[in-house]
Amino acid sequence: MTDSTKHTIIENPTRGLLRFFTAGSVDDGKSTLIGRLLYDTKSIFEDQYEAIKNTSELRGEENVNLALLTDGLRAEREQGITIDVAYRYFSTPRRKFIIADTPGHIQYTRNMITGSSTANLAIIMVDARHGIIEQTCRHTLITSLIGIRHIIVCINKMDLVDYKEEVFEKIRADFEKFSSKLEVVDVRFIPISALNGDNLVEKSKHMPWYGGSTLLYQLENIHVASDENLIDCRFPVQYVIRPQTDEYHDYRGYAGKVAGGIFKKGDTVVVLPSGLSSKIKAINTFDGEIDEATPGMSVTILLEDNIDISRGDMLVREHNKPKMEQDIELMVCWLNEKKLTVGAKYAIKHTTQDARCVVKEVLYKVNINTLHRIEDDKEIKLNDIGRITIRTTKSLYFDSYRKNRHTGSLILIDEATNETVGAGMIL
Repeated sequence: MTDSTKHTIIENPTRGLLRFFTAGSVDDGKSTLIGRLLYDTKSIFEDQYEAIKNTSELRGEENVNLALLTDGLRAEREQGITIDVAYRYFSTPRRKFIIADTPGHIQYTRNMITGSSTANLAIIMVDARHGIIEQTCRHTLITSLIGIRHIIVCINKMDLVDYKEEVFEKIRADFEKFSSKLEVVDVRFIPISALNGDNLVEKSKHMPWYGGSTLLYQLENIHVASDENLIDCRFPVQYVIRPQTDEYHDYRGYAGKVAGGIFKKGDTVVVLPSGLSSKIKAINTFDGEIDEATPGMSVTILLEDNIDISRGDMLVREHNKPKMEQDIELMVCWLNEKKLTVGAKYAIKHTTQDARCVVKEVLYKVNINTLHRIEDDKEIKLNDIGRITIRTTKSLYFDSYRKNRHTGSLILIDEATNETVGAGMIL
């Protein structure tokens, strides 16, 4: 990393943050793309580059294998595949980025769901030689279900198809036909060669027919601030702060992360499930008191009245409350080899609440390729996606997932093994 790059990063500490992940089938070039992006933006140190250069030479490879920057596990390096989610961070003068490199193998789909759960944008990798395949459809469907509004389809390995425009246009048409059935707001297409760096940071000289911008330009300029729900105020209480010191003898603060809406000093809020109301006396952060808190901010809220509030409660607006129900319908991505069964009991985590549930009914499974409902086979196994209903031991306060990703999601946990077996999106 050069001195000028470091200086730029320090000068611009208030830039927006973009979280994105890469998804695609095996050998589509996800790790290579991230490695090349880090290399071309001068976001790796010399000792890192020397280490992967030496490893590449020991393996007898002609070029420096930039994919090794994200493949940290020994099994990943030996097999040349991604198994676990790898996170990388880099900055440009315009923005800061957190990248999640997710696996392509079907048996690691659960890892892909983990890596994409907090992302704003998805990069779907497609091999130009093979076009749209089942894993492309699976990852796009999961991306849509998870509520990610921005997708960049990188059609990779254009160098292996002689940079032909007709190959790019054919794949784009196929993808648009499939994605038209999904609730995807923003889809963009870029022809690239991750190995050679075509259209990643600099425009490719091999594809003069492509009139769009580079991948880095799109990542730097894509607008994601409006993706958060700024209307429905939701503040799940995570922890009650009582210092019990002479200086803060009467301090009682409610810590958590704002899941929706804007909370301001002086606002009237209602506590769920009790229904009691009070006004916000102060909003504190690590850096001091602030006047308002927006989605994603971790804050401590102080109220004017002493109300019995504990972890799992939620602060909302008086005339804008979430649903409070025990019978819940959701789409579930199944993450465990032990199949889901009707009547099975699971522990659940929803925002800061813990509860238990029983599976009442499996309504249907989803055919990954056609998106049609499968109603004659309701056995949900590893990597299947289906629609189910559950009944919880206590009322949850939630919104639909489309309305709020934070209050509309939950996970199912096997109480015997403590494994997360399902990721649910409330309908």
